[in-house]
Amino acid sequence: MSALGRWSLWIGLGFIAVSVICIVLSFVPVAVVVGILGVVGLGIAGYDAIYNALDRAELRRRAARTRRDQAQGL
Repeated sequence: MSALGRWSLWIGLGFIAVSVICIVLSFVPVAVVVGILGVVGLGIAGYDAIYNALDRAELRRRAARTRRDQAQGL
């Protein structure tokens, strides 16, 4: 996960925590806005994690293809 993904994850979790506290304190409009921002932050972090995982998988496939080609003498 990149630095942006980690940053988004922690900010999103923080916003979700603040949202829960606002719900407990009956600040519903604030809780809704902060909750939406938290979900957006978590969505960005999730997208970043998936993007990096797919990129690493592609690198592994390329490395395996190269090893296979070298073993066959191509």
